[in-house]
Amino acid sequence: MDTIAPLHDPLSGVVVVVLADFLRQHQGWGWLRLVAGATPYKDVPGLTMVKVMGSGHGGGFSLRPSATHQGLICTFSHLDLALQFLDSPAVQAYRSRARECWTGVLAVQSARGHWDKQAWQASSEQALGEQTRLNDPAPFAVLTRASIVPTKAMAFWRYAPAAQADLGQTPGCLLAMGLGEVPLVRQCTFSLWKDTAAMLQYAHQGAHQTASAAAYKHQFFSESLFVRMQVLQMAGVWQGRTFQQPAFPSPGHASTVQPALQDEFARDLPTLEPSHV
Repeated sequence: MDTIAPLHDPLSGVVVVVLADFLRQHQGWGWLRLVAGATPYKDVPGLTMVKVMGSGHGGGFSLRPSATHQGLICTFSHLDLALQFLDSPAVQAYRSRARECWTGVLAVQSARGHWDKQAWQASSEQALGEQTRLNDPAPFAVLTRASIVPTKAMAFWRYAPAAQADLGQTPGCLLAMGLGEVPLVRQCTFSLWKDTAAMLQYAHQGAHQTASAAAYKHQFFSESLFVRMQVLQMAGVWQGRTFQQPAFPSPGHASTVQPALQDEFARDLPTLEPSHV
């Protein structure tokens, strides 16, 4: 089990996400990360949860596993410790072996559900520090994960590929990756959005809405979690797109992004209020 905090204690703090697409010569190193799980991180200061996760072909939802795509999802008790971890040799090892790598530090705005019987809570002021402003216009991320009832796994997978395809083509979705703790039955999606309207349009229409209705009707999940998060810092390259948002932009200083994304972020984005989809 990859959870570090005691079971049933709600997780609170700051989230770190690392996405990697390893170079072919480093695939073996990547597979060893999956085998080792949480063990290499047991002494990381402030770490309260870590999940080392594989992915489907091309970094999506697929019955065919990817030999190169992986994700690392962690929670930390304080923002300073999360930023310290991003600068550590542990994360640098991912960056140096990856063809593409994206890293982000995120504040939880709202959450519902459980992961390994643990609820998540919104990031507290104590965890974020006094200098962090959560009302900055910025992209936000959504993390969804579910434990699928084994006897209903094949029924679930009849819906998943179409929903994933729609996600990758949705205007306003800046980044998306399918992840998995256990093949077929413990699945997760991480996505980055320009604004709330784009996310809602995806969530309540098309293949995703059909899949959600089927999951509710047929009770595909024994446990699930939905988390909405504001990006505090991000950096890296994913699917040919460069992301760069430094931590703690000073008042009046816009976050820097690749020119290809500048037009999208230049528009006024709505203030993100804690709410569930």
